[in-house]
Amino acid sequence: MIPKDVYERTLRQFFSPIVPFLDDSSVSEIMINGPEEIIIERKGKLLGTDARFVDEEELLAAIRHLGQFVGRTVSRQRPILEARFPDGSRVEAVLPPASPDGPHVAIRRFAKETLTVDRLIGFGALTCEAAGLLDGLVACKQNIVVAGGTGSGKTSMLNALSSYIADGERIVVIEDARELQLQSDHVVQFEAQAADAKGRGAVSIRDLFKATLRLRPDRIVVGEIRGGEALELVQAMTSGHGGCMSTVHASYPKDTLSRLETMALMSDVELPMRALRSQVASAIDIIVQTARLSDGSRGVTHITEVVGLDEAGNYELADLYRRTIHGKIEGRLVSSLDATGVRPQCWEQMVALGVAPEGASHE
Repeated sequence: MIPKDVYERTLRQFFSPIVPFLDDSSVSEIMINGPEEIIIERKGKLLGTDARFVDEEELLAAIRHLGQFVGRTVSRQRPILEARFPDGSRVEAVLPPASPDGPHVAIRRFAKETLTVDRLIGFGALTCEAAGLLDGLVACKQNIVVAGGTGSGKTSMLNALSSYIADGERIVVIEDARELQLQSDHVVQFEAQAADAKGRGAVSIRDLFKATLRLRPDRIVVGEIRGGEALELVQAMTSGHGGCMSTVHASYPKDTLSRLETMALMSDVELPMRALRSQVASAIDIIVQTARLSDGSRGVTHITEVVGLDEAGNYELADLYRRTIHGKIEGRLVSSLDATGVRPQCWEQMVALGVAPEGASHE
């Protein structure tokens, strides 16, 4: 067997045109559109580069070597590769014939430094007051979903929220590809596995979730909800597993609940829509909405409570914090994340536990 460090060195050789970007901590994403176009993302902005692969065959060889590194085959019959570099950076590659114009690769960089709440406040993504409220909500074991679009900072926000979990709690983390760096002592991490070339060995998020329920978790964290596992998570939340956290791709708080509904319907369990909607409304307590703003910055735009269902069976939401855009100065957005004055339903519990934020303007 070839030693891991040898694989890592040869992998860097195969991907030598982009090694400078892999070593640059300011680069958050690398996009390879065929051998002659390499684009990077830095500080939320897409920038062209002069980097090139010699030809398509050199790029294909690099992708195949990466597949070998992670034990997955790529070919015309299996033209999609989900993998990660040794440093944890996530890679998605699509090859011909699924990509007729040539190989396309996107590399989401793995942040070596975990973003803390203090750093998020320093960036303006969050405020001290909003962070104080989130601290109390986590302490009260509210079920929290971090929602947002691609590259909006969902994972960073979930990592930051984990710092509020009390020491000694057993946290089980389930992910498609390991990205979360939870700031807690007792963390058990599971990772889904794709089937091999013969269709064997697949372990899905749903498989891991079912196993997790028997492993005495104090909290369950699902890196991202993508399919039928949404129903298992919702049912766990409504059956005593408080303090769960996850991320969802959605652009607005109400869209988050609709997305969860849709994914729960992918399950093999059939539920009437009214019953499903009632479970979702009961399961999710708080939605933390993140977004990439027009100037490339990222931040929390809403902290929203799911109040329940109204008489018509529609979701009833209440914004606790909401971001307001005031304008632009020298190309940078000026905005503020402000309290709406609405108290969360668990406010009395927060007060009893001594975790209600001091000086809060909630009424």
